[in-house]
Amino acid sequence: MDHTPPPFFNRGPSLLTRLAFFSVLSIVFMVADTRFNQLGWIRQTLAVLAHPLQQLANSPAMLTQRAGEFFVTQTQLASENSRLKRQQLENAAQLERYQSLLAENAYLRNLFNAQQNLREKTTLTEVLYAGRDPFSRRIVVDKGTSHNVRPGQAVIDEIGLVGQVTRVYLLTSEITLLTDKGQAVPIEVVRNGLRAIAFGHGQDSMLDLPYMPVNADIQNGDVLVTSGIDGTYPRGLPVAVVSKVERNAAYPFAKISCTPSAGADRHKQLLIVSGGQIIAAPPPAEPRNEAQPKGKGKGGKRPARAAEENRGN
Repeated sequence: MDHTPPPFFNRGPSLLTRLAFFSVLSIVFMVADTRFNQLGWIRQTLAVLAHPLQQLANSPAMLTQRAGEFFVTQTQLASENSRLKRQQLENAAQLERYQSLLAENAYLRNLFNAQQNLREKTTLTEVLYAGRDPFSRRIVVDKGTSHNVRPGQAVIDEIGLVGQVTRVYLLTSEITLLTDKGQAVPIEVVRNGLRAIAFGHGQDSMLDLPYMPVNADIQNGDVLVTSGIDGTYPRGLPVAVVSKVERNAAYPFAKISCTPSAGADRHKQLLIVSGGQIIAAPPPAEPRNEAQPKGKGKGGKRPARAAEENRGN
């Protein structure tokens, strides 16, 4: 059987001739490129022409890689976003605590300065909770009889008077605030020395000055301090500031409202003034006059005026 290819596929030079031709052409191109550097532009042209084909061939792999990177990036971004949110909340909480510590530090410094300015002995105490009676203004602190706390002692903060110790237990004490309806504080107006008594309003954080005449010399903005005449509160402690004065000729007394200078609702640390109770000294006894004239009645010495009256009788 004849296996020779048909004449259609047997055209042109033979395979050996083609191999020799292309081998010589390759050697010529290599010599021209190496010795004379003449084929650089051909390589550049071929690279430009082949670049779209390379991109097309690499597009499936690139698409697969980018799809994987997209989903991985989304997962990483979601995780990082969650982590940053948690860190933001933690930083916000730490910032709040830091600001709270700064405010408490500044308050304690002022409280220490107020303690140094007082000549009386003071005891630092901390507010535990407010009283459970909604119709009273009382707080409970962590100092009692074991810390030499006694009923009647004044309680202050870094600004001024807060209240008075009314009940004392072994480890705790109850303090009645100035704004309680049953609390009264002798005060003095700094501007003119006018004396009065401030009473707690009871319903809100205000004080009243009742029984003040309409023509009393008191104005908005007057500073009220303790007068010290009651023997309980040391003199000169800031109590309140006059905030409203209403005068009506139809009434004999003016309506005066005051805003307390201090307040137990601002901070948790307070000072109990241990030496604030001042006992008034008794009035001095009148000296007896030993050189009195003797009377004529029996009994010896008698004043001259009484002797003359007896003579007249």
